[in-house]
Amino acid sequence: MFNIFNIRMMKKILILLLLVAPMSLFAQQKFGYVNSSEIIQLMPEFSKAQKEIQELEKMYTDEFNSMRTELEKKGAEFEKMQKDSVPENILKHRYEELMQLDERLRAYGQEVSANLQKAEQEKMLAIQTALRNALDLVGKEGGFVCIFDLAGGIPYISNTLCEDVSALVKAKLGIAANAVPAVKK
Repeated sequence: MFNIFNIRMMKKILILLLLVAPMSLFAQQKFGYVNSSEIIQLMPEFSKAQKEIQELEKMYTDEFNSMRTELEKKGAEFEKMQKDSVPENILKHRYEELMQLDERLRAYGQEVSANLQKAEQEKMLAIQTALRNALDLVGKEGGFVCIFDLAGGIPYISNTLCEDVSALVKAKLGIAANAVPAVKK
């Protein structure tokens, strides 16, 4: 009876150890979290990229407006020619010019949209790469198993089980720990 009792007790202890051991290993793991959206807005590269995109957009807009003004001017001339009884072949020629100019304006608008989108994607890729590199460094140096991104829509992060590593990532990126994103106007 004493042996059976010891064997049963040892089995219970063994099962308890098997259940508790993984929990204690899990508790030793470090998890962190950041808000990448906030950090990106604080990066000097982001401000620079926004400024460059705005300047590029202004250049495209100015050119587009110039083309549109030319189209409107030629359209007004065409309407005047129609009222002045200009020969049909000249009207036809001017109408074709107007249609070509209109088509060029539309094509240019589509090209501008594609070029702006491409420029923005290229600039954001460089910014995201810098952020990813900083996250990798913080993760390796801090011994984190995983760093979650709150901007990605994670439903719940325990502040007691996870560490906010935003300040460490900001430091790797050369951003002051107390910096806050600028409010857009």
